[in-house]
Amino acid sequence: MRVIYKIARLELANLFYSPVAWMLLVILVFMMSSMFTQAFDGMTLYQRFGAESFYAVSENIFYGLNGMWPMMKRLLYFFMPLLTMGLVSQEFSRGSVKLLFSSPISSRQIVLGKYLGIMFCGLVIMVVLMLYVLVGWCCIKSFEWTAVLTGMLGLFLLMALYAAIGLFMSTLTTYQIVAAIGLFAMLAILNITSEIGQGYEFVREITYWLAIGKRADNFINGLICSEDLLYFMILSAMFVCFAILKMQLRRERASFINKTGRYLAIFVVAMLLGYITSRPMMKIYHDSTYNKVNTLTQASQDIVKKLDGGLKITTYVNLLDMNYRITHDRIKRDIARYDRFVRFKPEIELDYVFYYYADTNSRSFRYYNPGKTMRQAAEDQAEMSRTSLRRYLRPDEINRQIDLSGERYRFVSLIERENGRKTFLRTFYDSRKVPSEIEISAALKRIAMKLPSVGFVSDHKARSISGDRNRDYSYMMAEKSYRQALVNQGFDVYEIQLVRDRNMLDSLDVLVVAEPLEPFSEEELALLNRHIDNGKNLIVAGKPNTDEYLKPLTDMLGVRFTSGVLVQKSEYDQPANLLFCRVADEAHGFSRYFSRSFTMDGNYTMPGAAALEQVKDCGFRMTPLLVSRDSNCWNELQTIDFINEIATLDTASGEHAGTKITMLALNRERNGRDQRIIVVGDADCFSMGELEASRRGIPSSNGVLIDAMFEWLSYGELPVNTVYDSKIDNNIYINHRTSYIMTIVLKWVLPALLLLLGVVLLIRRKGK
Repeated sequence: MRVIYKIARLELANLFYSPVAWMLLVILVFMMSSMFTQAFDGMTLYQRFGAESFYAVSENIFYGLNGMWPMMKRLLYFFMPLLTMGLVSQEFSRGSVKLLFSSPISSRQIVLGKYLGIMFCGLVIMVVLMLYVLVGWCCIKSFEWTAVLTGMLGLFLLMALYAAIGLFMSTLTTYQIVAAIGLFAMLAILNITSEIGQGYEFVREITYWLAIGKRADNFINGLICSEDLLYFMILSAMFVCFAILKMQLRRERASFINKTGRYLAIFVVAMLLGYITSRPMMKIYHDSTYNKVNTLTQASQDIVKKLDGGLKITTYVNLLDMNYRITHDRIKRDIARYDRFVRFKPEIELDYVFYYYADTNSRSFRYYNPGKTMRQAAEDQAEMSRTSLRRYLRPDEINRQIDLSGERYRFVSLIERENGRKTFLRTFYDSRKVPSEIEISAALKRIAMKLPSVGFVSDHKARSISGDRNRDYSYMMAEKSYRQALVNQGFDVYEIQLVRDRNMLDSLDVLVVAEPLEPFSEEELALLNRHIDNGKNLIVAGKPNTDEYLKPLTDMLGVRFTSGVLVQKSEYDQPANLLFCRVADEAHGFSRYFSRSFTMDGNYTMPGAAALEQVKDCGFRMTPLLVSRDSNCWNELQTIDFINEIATLDTASGEHAGTKITMLALNRERNGRDQRIIVVGDADCFSMGELEASRRGIPSSNGVLIDAMFEWLSYGELPVNTVYDSKIDNNIYINHRTSYIMTIVLKWVLPALLLLLGVVLLIRRKGK
């Protein structure tokens, strides 16, 4: 060990007796200081002009997307080849390797000594980085030091791996520049190896583990995973062993097969260790961030805990799916979506089934595949995807295995528990396509426990949950391709008729009655009255001119729709009856979704709304949810054509101006439970037409209404709350003047001192 230490000390001295190490260190300090001080300079400047706080200062400066640690990771990619290229190759070029080989020093001692020396240099770099951490700790209130230090650990491990590879490359050649190029080439291979053989399971497991990928990024983002930690240790040890073996083979004669076998043995042992440590059951995690953003939210963790027994997720991939699909070589990337869930339930089994199917009579198929059969279209798509159609099941084969017609043969995952409960997890027609944590958790929750059920009254031409008209509610309720639809958020949704499905009413948790166009019968009203008296939850949505059919129902609640259509002064050249609404002040604690609207000043559009008002006390506590933005809007009684006519306030005819309530929440204690009811003055505000509406210059947050209403009606059970706690490191201690002084010291004085120290040492060295 003493010999190894002496070689390491000599190697470290040689590094810092060369101008390369000092120049790299000065450049590194200057670049890091520039980033560090620029961030503080900007914040203190904003603070000077009135900013009271910021958000996640530690993350933004150190480990965020544009922080210091990601920049340092990129710099190491270029610095390490320059530091390691001469570790052994210069011994060959100088001829001094003969002295080493003739001395009583083993190849292992030589390599380990040189590796330890370069790691001492890495520790010097870490000490420099630690300086910025200490300054940040002094300047940032509630500094997130654990996450920042975790990032430093990742950088050191990355440096150790680069050093090991560089050391091995240096043993292969007498030319330093070739050794540097070899390190670049090996790093490029490690970055792209995850693309090799991904279509075949055995090869995929090896190459995906071997790829360096985002392993350092996990540390930088504040997550320590035993697999990543052991990856750097195993791979670093493998390349150090390669270097030792290469040095030893220079001292002895061996056949090509013997050499290859010894290299292969080291590689196989490393891969075996890598495979074992990458198994889900073997992984250990630690999330260093304050709000645990690298971990499942607590709500999702609680759901996973309820899933005792086996769990299998089978993903069905249609080659001819026009919305979203993957090929065999993208399986590992798709599996990554479930990594956070596998962390808490390692026994989850993930499987993929590839097939092809298309409706040859559909307009889209005929447009994109004119004159082709399904088989021909599949062959063309397989060729474009650079895969073989033989790896895909035929339509008859997939139909014998599972019926996917209800999912319209889209990219879909079937989640099955060991006890037989199952549900589908879908992709969506939006920019993200794939399900996020909230949809995955909702699907798991559906098979873990009984969730709220919602019934939609379809009697008397009420709005449908399965139609595709603008007035229908398919997007809100049952459209499987719409992310926010209740069916994708865990609810069970049913379309019911009051008399026919009277026995089902008692099992429903929420009943929706939306703008019937005919009066209810006495029997139907009796059933609705029973539903309310039993303390069940309810949504009542109406429109001006058709609200009369809801009057018997609203009378039970002590609420009425006022006469006329609400209008406001035109702001964006929109019709006067397109009402802009905001969340009422009284609704601040109603829903976490509304709480965001307070912060972001959300706007809700209602194309033709009626105002709501209380007419009698039926024992409910009433809370306004939405009110008109225009405090001078009024109920227009005379104008019919709001496009060609101008509506004017006429108080003589009964029109009254003021802030109007358009959505109302009612609740009371009934039969031992908190009964909750929502009354809406515009049944169009969450219809398909309004959710898809795009008006120039008029933002709309109407999709939030769905989540807010049903979160309240389900007592917070759904949608699953996957929101993380806010960061607390949102303030800094220093002012602009202090930041200016810090910039001079760190950006200019410190690099200058290092440069001066390097020049002095080099001059003294040359003098000796």
